Amino acid sequence: MFSAFKKSIPQISIFHNPSLPPSNKALAVLRAALSAPYPPGGASNSPLNFNLEVVENAPPTPDQIRSILDYLPRVRDIDDPHHIAALISSHPSAPSLPDRPHSPEGLVRLAQKSPLALKWPIVVDWTSGRACAGDSEGVKDILEYLRKKRDGEVKEEEDYKPKGWFS
Repeated sequence: MFSAFKKSIPQISIFHNPSLPPSNKALAVLRAALSAPYPPGGASNSPLNFNLEVVENAPPTPDQIRSILDYLPRVRDIDDPHHIAALISSHPSAPSLPDRPHSPEGLVRLAQKSPLALKWPIVVDWTSGRACAGDSEGVKDILEYLRKKRDGEVKEEEDYKPKGWFS
């Protein structure tokens, strides 16, 4: 009953650096998915429905970074148990391995001091718990998940049904 109240519009944020081509490409892909049929080329398809927040030239907060690290696909870095390395770029301004930050707060300080040390863009689907950093392929994966959800190929989470006498 009232299952329509549980549905919400996905919330997607892009932490965007307009001076970097991968960031501009990711933003263009997100905006196109909102305004044109998705996937492209299918005239009968409708655009995706999500709220897009664009955060320009500002890194995520430490709390957001903690969530993003949980949402990123699991790539284990033995030397970095918090996976902070997944958000650090290979730009010359990025610190070498021994000098890299090991906390979300340290990553925010690094990004404020040297913005190109951070992998841009960082795209987060806060509703589905998915994220990507540094490329537009991850953005396409997030959008494909939203498309599958829209088209019914991914089941919505089952309603909570307590086990007991009446089940």
